[in-house]
Amino acid sequence: MADMFADEDAARFFQMVQMLQRSTLLQMGYLPDQAGQHHYNMAEAREGIEVLRMFQRKTDGNLSAQETQMLRAVISELQMQFTQAPQRRRVQQEEEAQSDVVRETFSKPQDGPVEDLSTPHGNEEE
Repeated sequence: MADMFADEDAARFFQMVQMLQRSTLLQMGYLPDQAGQHHYNMAEAREGIEVLRMFQRKTDGNLSAQETQMLRAVISELQMQFTQAPQRRRVQQEEEAQSDVVRETFSKPQDGPVEDLSTPHGNEEE
């Protein structure tokens, strides 16, 4: 990564940016934590984006064009993901609920949903 940046400070700055980016994505449920769990804390995600925007304001004029563009791109991407996170969360919850139904059906088939596909003898076509 140091090859991409002019000096070690620039590389460390972007390591910090990436740490905040990962933390923000974790809070929006896009990345699992170390235990494999997904979190959904939009207030923390919003704060992560705001901290990055503060870095952008505080470093204005002190970054190279490449560094400025990279920081802008990270913030923009996180903002877009932030707006999509609630819908993504709903889809994830629906998928988890469906998985629970399937898991329950296979673990206790006697209690699972039943669909009768048979037809009465009088309505059968030959």
